[in-house]
Amino acid sequence: MQVDTTIEFKPKQRRGLIVWVYSLRQLKNLKRYGLVHYVSRKLKYVVLYLDEVGFEETMAKIEHLHFVRNVEPSYRPDVEMNFADKIGTKAAYQVADDDGFDVEELNTTIRLAENV
Repeated sequence: MQVDTTIEFKPKQRRGLIVWVYSLRQLKNLKRYGLVHYVSRKLKYVVLYLDEVGFEETMAKIEHLHFVRNVEPSYRPDVEMNFADKIGTKAAYQVADDDGFDVEELNTTIRLAENV
């Protein structure tokens, strides 16, 4: 008997959601929408992680709950996180809209802690 070892693990794509609430009594109700990552008892907000599939519909459902004050989605999946091609170039200092600011690139040397 052979065991199939070609099973791949693919993590689900998730997105964070910050839910501002009036009271934390209904915290159990939020647990059924996604994974509760953090609860701030002082500032009364909950950080949830929801699946990317159906995120907008779930966010709309959470917004209409009577104990929810405000809902803010995380924008981290929308931000490009590849900075390797921009570090040390003028592209890193460019702004999308031209405000008339000129940025000069200074010649700096990077010193490692071993050589200091």
